[in-house]
Amino acid sequence: MLDEIDDLIAAREAARWYKLIDHPVQLALIRAVDDGIRFPVVPAGRRSGKTERAKRFLAKRAMYESNKKFFAGAPTFAQAKKIWWNDLKLLTFSSQHSKKPSETELIIYLPNGSEIHIIGFDQPQRFEGIPWDGGIIDEIADVKEQAVIENILPALNTFNPTRPHYRPWCWFIGVPEGLGHYKDMSDRGNSSHPDDIDYKTFHWISADILPKDYIEGAKRSMSLKQYKQEYEASFETAGGRIYDDYSKENWRTVVVNPYEELHWTHDQNFTPLSSAIAVMRDDVPYFCDEIVLESAVSRQSAEEFVEKYKNHINKKVFVYGDPAGRAGEKHGHKSDYDDIEDILRMNKWTFERRVRPKHPSIKNRQNSVRKKVCNALGERSLFVDPNKAKWVNKALETVQLKEGSSFQEDDKNPYQHISTAIGYFCDWHFPAGQIVTTNGTTSGNF
Repeated sequence: MLDEIDDLIAAREAARWYKLIDHPVQLALIRAVDDGIRFPVVPAGRRSGKTERAKRFLAKRAMYESNKKFFAGAPTFAQAKKIWWNDLKLLTFSSQHSKKPSETELIIYLPNGSEIHIIGFDQPQRFEGIPWDGGIIDEIADVKEQAVIENILPALNTFNPTRPHYRPWCWFIGVPEGLGHYKDMSDRGNSSHPDDIDYKTFHWISADILPKDYIEGAKRSMSLKQYKQEYEASFETAGGRIYDDYSKENWRTVVVNPYEELHWTHDQNFTPLSSAIAVMRDDVPYFCDEIVLESAVSRQSAEEFVEKYKNHINKKVFVYGDPAGRAGEKHGHKSDYDDIEDILRMNKWTFERRVRPKHPSIKNRQNSVRKKVCNALGERSLFVDPNKAKWVNKALETVQLKEGSSFQEDDKNPYQHISTAIGYFCDWHFPAGQIVTTNGTTSGNF
């Protein structure tokens, strides 16, 4: 029985080396270290093979080179484990090793004396003090620049007197993120300056690898800026308006049918207390109204809602918003949503609360709105009545990023809170990471 299990594991490890589509830039990347390039920089499109190539390169290097120390890194230890650990164990045939991998320290011990360490750069000091031979860092754009400057590059450039001619190497891979330190690395890789001789940039787009229907699905599901960043590995500027594709083309005069269900979305615990109201038609939201109150609480917002829609025949409303509005529920206290629902119930409304247990990431929330405002195919599927929803319109027109940030919103803008409310609604219905293809819907991380 044990022999059968061992055979199944070995077969699974062998199957992990399935054939890849050859791509000339990827093949050049595989030769880069042997060609003397210490720091290959790899801004490449999502799901186009860069991480798979990296895993195989690292596994082969460790299996073929004896008594070496290699690393596989990511911005956090949890990310590093998720990206690297199981695949590297399979690719190195770890079931057949005499010394089994350390599941606590995440180290693979190969029979030839080489090791592969999984490193998270949320604790960059763990990278120091080890004579590394080489490795790969994924999602490098999300590794803090300070860690790159103060921990990673110094460790890789530490002189080893026992190997005076050897220079450790590192692939820096990932999708571009604004114009930060990863852009600087990529620029060095495209430079002919003598100081940049250790760097070379290897770039390709997802459309070179992925099926056409998948690419069309991605364009349909993303804004142009997000598509160019994610699937064409383009370093897009992080400045300016967050919803810079929003325009008069997103304007519509909306007359609400009294039989339509209403969708009411909130951003709690801020002044002004801001909420937006929409109707959904063929999976397209039309923001047709809003409630914005200075120095108010959620109960007052609900009283405003039931008065405003007292003649609406369909007394069903879907309530969206931020998880912070649920505060107190675990301890038996009423939350903002409880207060809203009490007023709705008293006025003979039925309701469905649509609030996630935790906040979506700010980037995902923003991207869920962007792809509805205008996707990479130029299609618009979010509309606003600028006369009835003036704050919604102003929010999408004016909210900008905080200076120096690639995702934080400028909270000095009074319209920022209602734009956040719109984000909670869109994240519920159209979450970022969902791509619709001709064969169905693919969800998950890019």
